[in-house]
Amino acid sequence: MIGPLLRPRVFSAYPVMLLYLGLAIASHPANSLSTADNPLQFDDAPLESPIDYPDWFKIGFLELKEDLAQAVAQGKQGLIVYFGQEHCAYSERLMEVNFQTPDIVEYTRRYFDVVPVDIWSPETLTTPDGAVLSQRDYALALDTNFTPSLVFYDATGQVVLQLRGYYPPYLFRAALEYVADGHYAREAFRAYIARGDPTLRFEPGDLIDEPFFVPPPHNLDRRHLVSEQPLAVFFEQGNCHACDILHTQPLQRPEVRALLDKIESVQLDMWSDAPVIKPNGQPSTAHQWAADLGIFYAPTIVFFDERGREVIRVDSVVRQFRLRRVLDYVVNRGYRKTPGFLGPVHTTRGAALLPQNVLGKARGERFSEPK
Repeated sequence: MIGPLLRPRVFSAYPVMLLYLGLAIASHPANSLSTADNPLQFDDAPLESPIDYPDWFKIGFLELKEDLAQAVAQGKQGLIVYFGQEHCAYSERLMEVNFQTPDIVEYTRRYFDVVPVDIWSPETLTTPDGAVLSQRDYALALDTNFTPSLVFYDATGQVVLQLRGYYPPYLFRAALEYVADGHYAREAFRAYIARGDPTLRFEPGDLIDEPFFVPPPHNLDRRHLVSEQPLAVFFEQGNCHACDILHTQPLQRPEVRALLDKIESVQLDMWSDAPVIKPNGQPSTAHQWAADLGIFYAPTIVFFDERGREVIRVDSVVRQFRLRRVLDYVVNRGYRKTPGFLGPVHTTRGAALLPQNVLGKARGERFSEPK
């Protein structure tokens, strides 16, 4: 929960306590909490049984334009479109943790309607902008690389925030408030979180090192000198529970290490002023580059091809199964045939039906960090 400075609407039951609870979890040693008590620790292999939606999800005729109008008429701030798949462990985590937390459920239902979309379904829908396309093409056009993905539409039908993947409750609360209170009109989500909680700006120098990280100085220029390997940039921060888990669990798996041996990997403190030459050849700092990329979650891993083009990023909770799939996709250059990661691509048709402002928001074009 972020600071009360930001919020005319509050999760009134615990406006400050939840912030400290989230930070306490974030600074806890990776293995000190049980799996049952820790939303970041779970088996992410595909589920045997399909997940169930909460009974308050709005399941109708997938006329999202009408759904948004109805939500606004009821005094709500907009519409959340949930992109999921039946056997996704991350989607189950959202349903079983976040959407079983009373204050989150109450706040979500008060300010939004939630409409589920199946990323594999050929069934058609009408988007808030009036475009008619399949659920599958809609998911691809909005670049929902990972499930669950949540796309937030404001009352005017503009995409104002997209969450790709699963996020723990304290960060999910902040996302709800960011949209419900209209902060998206003034600042990036990353800036909103940092402003509301200055303790997120940890001192550099206490990151967990790995033998496969290339040491500084970091000249990652690939525009002038094409590399033979893809590039992985790990954006992390100090006192980061999710970072601890990444290093002590998924990154220790032999199959993960074998794939990382085929990728050039560097680690950056996302709040540091350490100099870096970006893959496009431009000089920057770790902090500014993270801001330019709109990174708000640690750890975030951004992957680039041999010529310095971003091909995919993991900017949400990641466990062994998903990380291994992403690494395999990068190592085997899957992005050359499947830019959308999820399967056969029909994005050309889907993208042509969506306004460019929608595509820009969904594809990660965000505000610059305030100077």
